[in-house]
Amino acid sequence: MWLSVLVLTVLSWLMKASAPLVIGSKKLPPTVVRMTALTAPVLLAGLIVTDLGGPGWRELDWTELAGVGVAGGLCLTRVPMLVAVAGGIVVTALVRLSLQ
Repeated sequence: MWLSVLVLTVLSWLMKASAPLVIGSKKLPPTVVRMTALTAPVLLAGLIVTDLGGPGWRELDWTELAGVGVAGGLCLTRVPMLVAVAGGIVVTALVRLSLQ
């Protein structure tokens, strides 16, 4: 997973560095700007989903899924990221404790 994060980081840097050279002083349409801005969150979401499911979706851990859902919900309510992550961790731990 870390290798894919590193590769995506390098590709992102290369794309960001090459865009001004290719585009020059032209203005991009608003649709293209919005789609480009959504690229990083979509890639991150894909990495999270594939990490949660494991290879072949055989290692899906419902407790982690609950924690990620709570953290995502807290992010949508615009709480600080640290609080959202802490909330997800707490929910995951509580669900695991209740299932034992």
